[in-house]
Amino acid sequence: MNARRRLVLTPLLLLVAGAAAAASPPATVSRVRDEVYPALVNITVVYQRFSQGRAERYPGAGSGVIVTPQGHVLTNFHVAGNTTRIDCTLTDGRVVSAAVVAHDPLTDISVLKLAGREGETFPHAELGESEGLRVGDTVFAMGNPLALSSSMTEGIVSNPARVFTDFTGSEIEQLDIAEGEPSGLFTRWIQHDALILPGNSGGPLVDVEGRVVGINELGGEGFGFAIPSAIAKDVLEQVLANGKARRGTLGFSVLPVAKIGRDSGALVASVLPGSPAEKAGVLPGDVLLSLAGEPVTVRFLEQVPLLYQRVARLPVDSPVELVLERGGEKKTVKATVELLGPYHGDEGEVRELGATLQEVTPLLATSRQLPGHDGLLVTGVHAGGAADAAKPRFQPGDLLTALGGEPVASLPAVRERIRGWPGDKPLPASLWRAGEELLALLPPPRSKPEHWGGELPKAWLGVRTQVMTPELAAALGTPQLKGFRVTQVLPGTAAAKAGLEVGDVITTLGGEPLAPVRLQEAEDLRRTVEELTIGDTAKLVVRRGGEDKELTVALEPRPRQADEVPRAQQETLEFAVRELTLEDRVRYRWGMKVEGVVVAEAERGGWAQMAGLRLDDLLLTVNDQPVKTVPDFERVMKKLAAERPAKVRLFVRRGGATHFVIVESFRGEVDTKTGAK
Repeated sequence: MNARRRLVLTPLLLLVAGAAAAASPPATVSRVRDEVYPALVNITVVYQRFSQGRAERYPGAGSGVIVTPQGHVLTNFHVAGNTTRIDCTLTDGRVVSAAVVAHDPLTDISVLKLAGREGETFPHAELGESEGLRVGDTVFAMGNPLALSSSMTEGIVSNPARVFTDFTGSEIEQLDIAEGEPSGLFTRWIQHDALILPGNSGGPLVDVEGRVVGINELGGEGFGFAIPSAIAKDVLEQVLANGKARRGTLGFSVLPVAKIGRDSGALVASVLPGSPAEKAGVLPGDVLLSLAGEPVTVRFLEQVPLLYQRVARLPVDSPVELVLERGGEKKTVKATVELLGPYHGDEGEVRELGATLQEVTPLLATSRQLPGHDGLLVTGVHAGGAADAAKPRFQPGDLLTALGGEPVASLPAVRERIRGWPGDKPLPASLWRAGEELLALLPPPRSKPEHWGGELPKAWLGVRTQVMTPELAAALGTPQLKGFRVTQVLPGTAAAKAGLEVGDVITTLGGEPLAPVRLQEAEDLRRTVEELTIGDTAKLVVRRGGEDKELTVALEPRPRQADEVPRAQQETLEFAVRELTLEDRVRYRWGMKVEGVVVAEAERGGWAQMAGLRLDDLLLTVNDQPVKTVPDFERVMKKLAAERPAKVRLFVRRGGATHFVIVESFRGEVDTKTGAK
């Protein structure tokens, strides 16, 4: 799946391509299509990731398949995980929002639920038996490659029990395709050659009977890999029964025994500190002969996931007997099965801190060699925020263990502690950094400084000019003429009202001749005017059509620039606007009658930027409410924040045309790990 690319839905399209050496009979293809095609869904999502201390969002797309009449959808975790919004397009053209029921990163499976009407049922596909697949069996891959809706390709099974190994073939490598979440601990992939491309991820792999035997994961031209339906079915059943996938663990890893000359057992490669296996006395180098009374045989790497599956099915909190061989002697030990927790804890942005933090799990603490799992890992620092201004500065990789002397181990605890701290003194923060115990001081929160309006106003003449150089004067047939040639008269200014025209050459100002001869003197007229007094009149002599003409112009204050006008920030939509300036009107030819506010900032990865709002767009209305000034904008946005509409419609002028930007921001975002709203 291509998560970074904006994918556009096309009209429904059914492509049937033969990837196998001999194409299946038309009746088989039709049966497969009729059984599964109606249950295929095109999934569009809004992803959330954390970068440089703040949350960023971006669109993505993938595939899924409906597997229950109630509308439960199976897809990949790397399609539906780390998202804040999910919509599913059915093959009949309906677009239905979907909620996350559960994510299971370890298998790269997510279970979604379509938001149907009460009592509504959906077309659904049957989950088949992946264990019966053999090399050469015909399979069909369905999905939405490159968001080309509802595609179907044909191929054969290349290997029904593929594992990924390192270059030497000495250990299994887990996939890291889901934003840092390791996947594949329990999986033996179905390798096939039905064409799948970015966007196919999460779509069904179907046998000739029209049953789903896999959930496609990744691939390219000539090869593809799918999660077996046996694993997907186990996840689905657990989620429907318990709300999540629940597995046991003993805390050890194994390697095959063939390389040490054995036909049975499994070589214990590592034991996690504090795990049930360590507490039971299991050591690296032991050979595991039996688990819960059943023999263990792991001769090859393909058998490793099967042993992990056996451990995962053990009842949590129950004792289990392990028979080991150590130094030629057998040894029996008992270990209490623990619940296998997530690898990563919840990650989120704490705006008051100006940083992103991640809750630490035991597995993450072990892999990062942290001193424990009480605290939060600093994953990013936003420039200019409190964490950036702390002394010493927070750094990614720091472990935040306490604030104000109170331990913190969750995102809500951090937010509550910061908000409850008095705003008139620094907040001490305890950090663990590569063995050091640091105490950093967070600065007290500062209110935004009042805008002072820039430099003091100076007199100004509403024209733009160029130096009448000797070369230019000669080219115009007036070799003795000196002064400033008017290139533009700004609309609505005193200069325009006084009758100045493009082509006039200003030769005298206030009785003093103007005689620039070099391009470097282009600013001399502006400087001369600035020395005069606002409100006074300036007498000009201009050369027009070969004759001198006297004009009187009222001197007005220099118009405010973009960085001097009032502005406002919209936190939820993540963009800022400012008042319209004369420079804007001139630059974009908007004229003097146009009213609105200019987009001054659109946070990268924010809702507004993702919807297509651009810098320098002129915002005219918000949900049909005019926004002529910054106070108008603040009033309308305050009302919308209270109403929380599903869509916010921004009507903008962009250059010489108008445009609508539809922002879907006030819809409830979901937790990127649990799916909770």
